[in-house]
Amino acid sequence: MISKIARLTSVGLVAGFLALPTAEAADFTLHGASQFDETHPFTRLMRKFEQLTTLYNTSGKTVDFVMHLNSELGLEKDYFNYMNQGISVDYAVVSPAHMSTFSKWATLMDPPFLFRDMGHWAKVLDGDTLKPINDDILKRADVIILGYGGGGVRNLIVNKPVTNMAEIKNLPVRVQGAPIWSTTFQAAGMAPTVIAYAEVYNAIQTGRIAAAENEAAGLNQMKFYEVGPNIAMTKHAITIRPLCFSNKSFVKLPKGLQDAIIQAGKDAGTFGRILEATEDTALMEKLQKEGKLKMVTFTEREKLVAATAPMVEKFFADVGATDLFKAIQAVK
Repeated sequence: MISKIARLTSVGLVAGFLALPTAEAADFTLHGASQFDETHPFTRLMRKFEQLTTLYNTSGKTVDFVMHLNSELGLEKDYFNYMNQGISVDYAVVSPAHMSTFSKWATLMDPPFLFRDMGHWAKVLDGDTLKPINDDILKRADVIILGYGGGGVRNLIVNKPVTNMAEIKNLPVRVQGAPIWSTTFQAAGMAPTVIAYAEVYNAIQTGRIAAAENEAAGLNQMKFYEVGPNIAMTKHAITIRPLCFSNKSFVKLPKGLQDAIIQAGKDAGTFGRILEATEDTALMEKLQKEGKLKMVTFTEREKLVAATAPMVEKFFADVGATDLFKAIQAVK
């Protein structure tokens, strides 16, 4: 009898659990990916995108967002490939360099010495000036550029103060591997060399080079200020980090949700730029206050930009984008 009661009770409990109401599944599930944790500006930009998409959505359909953090799905180049194929990742922040396999125009977002100042950079990104690049990426990679994050400002990290064109002449400086970096730094009168990122600290310390270049987060993470405490504020590059969305995923969504994604991507990009630019400046000021570095005014930045302009224009011309270069420079 006890055994029979136990069996009946067990069956009843199971039936009861099976009868419990479950949360209704969303109409759509969208997957994001980040190489970083929740605190990183790129992840925070994407979280804002999720919030705004939900807020703006007028389709009557529900959406679940799933974020894959800390390189769970690989690196940015992998995310872009997934978005191209319409698998695994629907949206992610991706550096333009990782799009260049599909579109040579993608690299036109990110060369050094392109922007006169932060105001110029912001106005270019707020308008439609970069639409030809977006169109080429959509055509060749089937990925939509929704908005632009970024805002990290790259400066010279030097073992002695440099303030003008004469003082940077023949300065041995480490640059990134892309040829545009070497040609523009040569045009500015410096002596650029390509060195692996992990070797930069030791190269400055041993005198192999006298300088490198980076934004605040990078110089802080690698402690470059210990060997190059004089930060010449050349502001030679301002990062652009696009928020991307798979077009193969996008076309499957109802119009009200598509419209929400387009607007949310643009607004989240603005949020991300303000966030990153603000934190970049704050970190530099914090490091200076702590006595770890000294921000040195570069008094001839306009001459620096003018000296490198022909190389940057050639970079655009080589992919047939001279008109785009002129359009960027015309933004006031």
